Amino acid sequence: MNLLVTGGAGFIGSHFVRALLSNRLPGLEGSSVTVLDRVAEPENLAGLDGFRYVSADIGDAPSVGSAVYDQDVIVHFAAAEQAESGDFAATNMMGTQVLLWAALRHRVPRFVQVSTAEVYGSIDDGAWTENAPAAPITPYAASKAGADQMALTYHESHGLPVMVVRATATYGSHQHPSNPVPRLITSALDDRPVEVPDNGRVRDWLHVEDHCRALGLVVAGGRAGEIYHVGGSLELAHHDLAELVLDECGTGWSRVVAVAEDETGDERQVLDDFKIRHELGWRPQVEFTSGLADTVDWYRKNSGWWRPLLG
Repeated sequence: MNLLVTGGAGFIGSHFVRALLSNRLPGLEGSSVTVLDRVAEPENLAGLDGFRYVSADIGDAPSVGSAVYDQDVIVHFAAAEQAESGDFAATNMMGTQVLLWAALRHRVPRFVQVSTAEVYGSIDDGAWTENAPAAPITPYAASKAGADQMALTYHESHGLPVMVVRATATYGSHQHPSNPVPRLITSALDDRPVEVPDNGRVRDWLHVEDHCRALGLVVAGGRAGEIYHVGGSLELAHHDLAELVLDECGTGWSRVVAVAEDETGDERQVLDDFKIRHELGWRPQVEFTSGLADTVDWYRKNSGWWRPLLG
């Protein structure tokens, strides 16, 4: 099987590539892997062999068309964060459209759109099912919701076999230190003030390996036109998350600094993942405590990777 992984040099994408190359995803063993990413020197893939790398933006139609040719599956991670680029909306929506058009033109049998729980906004209680309407409350989430809708309409209008995977907050190694878990870890390890938002934000935390296993199951056996949710193993408010991280790092609360609420305010994001459990047999396998311990250990041993990324 030939797989094209866009954004494969990123956090979750690079873990997915490693899982493919080590034959840890059932049904995808022995796959030929091509990574398309705009990063010229993919540090997250350093030391890996057995895949082809294409350095290009997903908005570059000629490069995308060449990479898509003769692929059996596209797993589309590539996205720009709002903080990274002023044109993040163009990358996330128009870049996705370029990729979808190339997939349609080359008759790619399966297209997996990797999305996020952020497209739903915030829920007071319970959990979102796949039938919940998108209600994004940040520009980034709005751009991802638009990309998801674009992908689903290619299925409805043109018959492209599209599946959308929306996962909850994901953590693990190789994640940029601007994100919540690595920000807490790297601040503690550097003995810097640890900023903890003074809000009620709640997330259901998912280890990146469990996220990749879910994606592998959708690639191998998901139904075209469907949305699949991937939930986490533990629901935590940010304050409780910080306490667990600092305990694992061996740091007390003496350096904790409460910061005011950011623009998104109090949020709760929890997904109902009954469908992927019932249809594809997925279950989270990484318990949060052990997953966090492994993550802290990786950041402790790889300061040369994350310290240059600190803003």
